[in-house]
Amino acid sequence: MQEIQNGVCAPKGFRAAGIWCGIRKNHTKPDLAMIVSDTRCTAAGVYTKNKVKGAPLTVTKNHLTDGHAQAVICNSGNANTCAPGGLALAEETCALAAAALGIDAADWIVGSTGVIGKAMTLEPFRDGIPKLAAVLSYAGSAQAAQAIMTTDTRVKEAAVEFTAGGRTCRLGAIAKGSGMIHPNMATMLCFITTDAAVSPVMLQKALSEDILDSFNQVSVDRDTSTNDTVTILANGLAGNSEIAAPGPDYDAFAAALAFVTRKLSFLMAADGEGASKAIVCTVSGAPDKETARLVSRSVISSSLFKAAMFGGDANWGRILCAIGYTDAEFEIDRVSVTLQSKAGSVLVCEHAAHHEFSEEFAAKVLAEDTVTVLVDLHQGAGEATAWGCDLTYEYVKINGDYRT
Repeated sequence: MQEIQNGVCAPKGFRAAGIWCGIRKNHTKPDLAMIVSDTRCTAAGVYTKNKVKGAPLTVTKNHLTDGHAQAVICNSGNANTCAPGGLALAEETCALAAAALGIDAADWIVGSTGVIGKAMTLEPFRDGIPKLAAVLSYAGSAQAAQAIMTTDTRVKEAAVEFTAGGRTCRLGAIAKGSGMIHPNMATMLCFITTDAAVSPVMLQKALSEDILDSFNQVSVDRDTSTNDTVTILANGLAGNSEIAAPGPDYDAFAAALAFVTRKLSFLMAADGEGASKAIVCTVSGAPDKETARLVSRSVISSSLFKAAMFGGDANWGRILCAIGYTDAEFEIDRVSVTLQSKAGSVLVCEHAAHHEFSEEFAAKVLAEDTVTVLVDLHQGAGEATAWGCDLTYEYVKINGDYRT
């Protein structure tokens, strides 16, 4: 497996683009994205567990009932959630896209992100979709990635090349997510493409299993959004025999998917609203994998710990506290904690108690832009990683006037 460039356009037969169509007041910020496969694809999706769901989720889930789709249309600036006429607008958006490209309206995935509860009209889509369709490009991934951003400060895309059935296959993705990020997905959107041939059943299996160790392990602010959607399109243009059952080819595909989603998980955490540094928590020695997942999420979700990381304070007691209130069964008195970054590593806690360390050196470790917390429970083989960020004054400023 090798990392490559060009995001969702890295796999054969995928074009993408992003433009400004008038949903946002800021004319310099693209607000409408499109991803299109040359041929119809197998498809799968996973969605937010929030009881309040955006209208596009309902439409997309209905369209993917048969396990197939061919294209994605997504806007930023308005979530089309709890808004008048939302379902009709999402369906009409697909109909406009269908007319522009000759692809059945039922084969469109539709997404929205932005302000909740704000009415949206069809006019920007009527004007923008034909223009967007006209500039679709096999090198347009970054433009599409930019158009789905809200409070994100940088584009998020990734791609890899791998082998399945003796054929070279590619898998790529774009994502957005900066705030309202918490497990049960996280406001995040991710659109994944691959030229591997994969059956709808195995595609859904791979995606549903993958997010347990990727997007469900990301937290910025403990808020689960209403519009979180991750979808994948597989057009089979790599020419491999369809992956229709578990085996080496499925494992290769799942590994490629895991590489991309974990990279994007880190990128979202590192770009958390107002963040000055990314926090990675890796838990080992847990009684089982689920316990490791829960403990790592507990640590990176702790507001007290996140604030300490902003201040560069090696306050390991806050880490131990977060471990201790995790809803899982394990013994606390074996736990050790190490803080690590490019500047080095420092053991700060052993046997759930203070371990002598240099505060001056610890401060240097915590001054880097990525800090890793290594937690060893010393009671099993379970391992997991979670991604988060520090909590800064800027986060409050961003969300204090988000609508205005």
